[in-house]
Amino acid sequence: MISLVIPIYNTKAYLKDCLDSVLAQTERDVQVVLVDDGSTDGSAAIAQEYARQDTRVEYYHQQHAGQSAARNLGLSHAQGDYIAFVDADDTIDPDWCQKHLDAISGVDYVQSGYTRSGRHLAPATNHQFTSPCMRLYRRQAIDGMRFIEGMIYEDVIWSVDLWRRGSSCRRIRYYGYHYTINPNSTTSRRRPEDEKRVIAQLRARQKNASLRGRMIIEYTIIRLKLHFLKQ
Repeated sequence: MISLVIPIYNTKAYLKDCLDSVLAQTERDVQVVLVDDGSTDGSAAIAQEYARQDTRVEYYHQQHAGQSAARNLGLSHAQGDYIAFVDADDTIDPDWCQKHLDAISGVDYVQSGYTRSGRHLAPATNHQFTSPCMRLYRRQAIDGMRFIEGMIYEDVIWSVDLWRRGSSCRRIRYYGYHYTINPNSTTSRRRPEDEKRVIAQLRARQKNASLRGRMIIEYTIIRLKLHFLKQ
């Protein structure tokens, strides 16, 4: 079974499309874990209705604590041998789960590409994409891993921690994850101190890392700084 963890916060305009795409998977053995992070726009009612209509969908609510806390709560309820993350304003193609299942034999996780504004984007290395989405993980590969709560770009830290474990990865040229540009998303409200906090976390991990780990972290910091310069 694949557990799909979906954090929800004020994404009413996008949520039905997201959930319809998840429930249309050709791979039917899925658990859809919805975590409402204290939405105030009606997203909760939509999520609850989907949970009533389909036994594969589970709904959980928490007081607003951020995307990291929502993902962590979702992970605590995930029952599948495989786990994936989908953001509530994005969609996936019907064969997304099957494509990744077909490729995961012999590795810890599968990394694919995505579409954004009609463009196909694929990672050139295993360490390029820092989003936890666009991947299917074996449960054992992320056992015990949790997102840092209370900060933006926590997914960068989470991905670096995954890479530092030495987890094996297979990249596939597949673009079935569709990223939506949401002007109200968390990262659209970032501040200069957000960059400083995430880089400080990376530097702290770099001190005790192996040579390979230090190189991965340095590569990530460079890419992160370039990302902020482009904004």
